[in-house]
Amino acid sequence: MAKLGVKGRQWLKGFHLFFVCAWVGTGLSMMLIGLLKGHVPNGDELYAFNAAIKLLDDFIIIPAAMGSLITGILLCWLTNWGFFKFNWIIFKLISTIAQILFGTFFLGPWTNGATAIAGAERVLALQNTAYLYFRQMSNYLGAVQIMLLIAVIFISVLKPWGKRTKHSAA
Repeated sequence: MAKLGVKGRQWLKGFHLFFVCAWVGTGLSMMLIGLLKGHVPNGDELYAFNAAIKLLDDFIIIPAAMGSLITGILLCWLTNWGFFKFNWIIFKLISTIAQILFGTFFLGPWTNGATAIAGAERVLALQNTAYLYFRQMSNYLGAVQIMLLIAVIFISVLKPWGKRTKHSAA
């Protein structure tokens, strides 16, 4: 398959950076909203905070994460970087897939569960152990997820670990 030219690579890299920025920025926004909702005066506001986090997750985080993965795969496939030539690319690929899976199977369900409970119970949700668990896990592990995403950004810039060495058969 033919490789992208300079302009094609620049466009693809631009879209990749756009998706990464959307993913990280929205994650930070969700975390901030989650921290701010600790002092809500009524159940309607509690539900609104949770609904806002869910909307951000459904309409920005999920498409941005998938866009980041797809453009990253295309960058590996359509440029000379390849999938397995560099250790930092392997790390980024594994990390991105792991974070998408963690979001799909843990962060997303916790967000959906907290929103459903807040929608049904309003302010009483603050006394519901399932709700409190969902919010606590989302806050703590969402923060870890954001830190990992930021680490991946710096790995992209610094490109540590260099090129993989070829092991000769002895």
